Order: sequence, then structure tokens, then C-alpha cells
Amino acid sequence: MTPIKVKLAKNNRIESERLILRPVTLKDAPDMYEYAQDEETTYYVFDRHTSLEKTEEAITEYFLEDPFGKFGIELKGTGKMIGTIDLRIKSEDKRAIIGYTLNKAFHGKGYMTEAGQRVLKLGFETLGLDCIAALHDERNAVSGKVMERLGMKKEGTLRHVGKWKQGEWFNDVYYSILKSEYDDQKRELGQ
Repeated sequence: MTPIKVKLAKNNRIESERLILRPVTLKDAPDMYEYAQDEETTYYVFDRHTSLEKTEEAITEYFLEDPFGKFGIELKGTGKMIGTIDLRIKSEDKRAIIGYTLNKAFHGKGYMTEAGQRVLKLGFETLGLDCIAALHDERNAVSGKVMERLGMKKEGTLRHVGKWKQGEWFNDVYYSILKSEYDDQKRELGQ
């Protein structure tokens, strides 16, 4: 096991003001299915789940087989899982990519930005990463706004990176933040 995986295992529960980031379990299947069966929520991220059983399979295959850096986003107080966020370490070159999905009933409340800030802190302050990136389908501008609120800078667009729904080409917009930029933001906020 790599030292980064050990650190991720030791930091598999993270709290913020309103959220708990913690491992996803099969008990989360009903909450995940609530948004995973919605075409609008999943269109740019993954294929829509057609049954609770498909959600259980997805949890088992993605979150349980390799849980490192993958978090359910739980509302404090209610215990409801409203989405997921993950930090995928790309290699030993101190880089990672963030990915996330949020139940549309909870959009516009700052939850994803709050979760993203905690994941950036984990990546830069605990794991010692130098760069954290994120991608969004160019048609999903709302996701880009989250990246901007996290202090990420747009680097460019990867054109025709793959086919998605109905044979349609899509372009990914690439954002990133460096450790030095993260540190500058913290100083500006007096943290």
C-alpha cells in the first residue's frame, strides 16, 4: 500500500460546517438512487441508474472495491447523502483530479463548494499534492462555476474527448489549482 493510500485511509471522514464527507456504503443506495436515476443530474457524469439494484452494483464496483479518496457527501443533522466527491490521485507526480455529483434538489446552496474546499485541504495539506485539477463537459457550465469558486483556473478545452449519449461528441473544460495558489488564497482569507 502506498503512503498516500495510508493517509487517505486515515482521513476517510472529514467534517465541514454543514457536511460530513465519509465512505459510501450500501446503506446509501436509496439516497444515491434518488439522484442517480435522474437524467438531468447524471447526463454529464455517468449513465442513469435504472433501478436500486444498479445503484447497489455501482456502489460496490466504484466505492467499495477501491474506497480511497472517495466520499459520500452527508448533510449534518439529517444523515442524508446528497452526492459524492472524489480525489483521484493520478500518479506519484503529486497531481490529482476531483470529480463530483450532487442531487439537484440541493443545488445552489454552496454544498459542493464546501465539500470541494475540504477535499482541496486534504489534497494539499495532508497528502502534499502540488496540483489538483477538475474537468467538466463544456455544456455543464454550472460545474465550471464550482471549480472557479474553489480557486481553480481554466486551462483550456479538450475537444472531442469521447462519445457520450447518442453518439454525440463532447468537449471537456480543464481547470486546475496549484498548491502555491491554494496557499495564497488561504493567506488572503486570513487562514
